[in-house]
Amino acid sequence: MGFGDGATAEGDVSEALLFAATTKAPLVFFCQNNQWAISSPVSAQTVVPLYLRGTGFGVPGIQVDGNDVLACYAVTAKHMDDARNGLGPSLIEALTYRVGAHTTSDDPTKYRPAEELEYWKARDPLTRFEKFLRRQGVGDDFFEEVAIAGDQLAEQIRAETFAMPNPPLENIFKHVYTDPHPLVAEQQAWLEGYEASFEEGEAK
Repeated sequence: MGFGDGATAEGDVSEALLFAATTKAPLVFFCQNNQWAISSPVSAQTVVPLYLRGTGFGVPGIQVDGNDVLACYAVTAKHMDDARNGLGPSLIEALTYRVGAHTTSDDPTKYRPAEELEYWKARDPLTRFEKFLRRQGVGDDFFEEVAIAGDQLAEQIRAETFAMPNPPLENIFKHVYTDPHPLVAEQQAWLEGYEASFEEGEAK
């Protein structure tokens, strides 16, 4: 189950840890700690490393360099095997960094030190992994092929996504509650009427 550092300040994560521990669920909690929850630093969310948050629930945790591809793979594979073999849940905290803005309306320069950003940019996981592969003898041709394949895949995904039909409007109201709820029915009726007003040229 994946989540970010900001989510650990919400009750859902604690409840999930408790439930997983008491049922010995075959579950790996993977926390991507990118240091910032929108504009809140991780220091405002916890006073202990996040991988220790499961300790009180009986969920063992481990911290890994989230910018090290091979380390993340090794740790995740090990804990997935443990879960499959009946050893119960575990928590992985991957230390990384959100280099970009949180949203298109976010300006991280207002709250994030420039030197912090540069520190983490120098530890970019793709750059580090490329350097590792080059030390293993991988040449330029491979990286050029990967770049081309990546661009082609991205273009294919974009094209297929834009070609997808819009899902039925009523789908957003399904599975909200087990049984029908009058408030949900009221909201659905309003939205359907609003959408229909566009077709009639009388948008309200």
